[in-house]
Amino acid sequence: MPGSDQPAPEEMELGSVFAALADRHRRQVILTLLAEPDGTERHCSSFGLPVSKATLTHHFRVLRQAGLIRQVDRGNSNMAQLRRAELQHRFPGLIELLRAEIPDQRSSPETSA
Repeated sequence: MPGSDQPAPEEMELGSVFAALADRHRRQVILTLLAEPDGTERHCSSFGLPVSKATLTHHFRVLRQAGLIRQVDRGNSNMAQLRRAELQHRFPGLIELLRAEIPDQRSSPETSA
């Protein structure tokens, strides 16, 4: 069942978070969710990753087990949601570092002020 292996915020480990973010596909998922409004849920197949279904499942499991996302069961599909507030509380500054990696945000004058 999705969700049963999602760590509580105090159980999140920085090494697991960094390991999950080391993969470019998983990082793309996180950056995409970060660019969306807080609380956005997206279907796991909506990210357009060029991988097989089994590999996609693996990537979302790694993200979930690291504590970066929560997966919400919506009947016949799972939705991914960034655990933004929990990550900000557990690892202050991490969200800002990731936000700096979003292409549109790097050149935005509002983020350089």
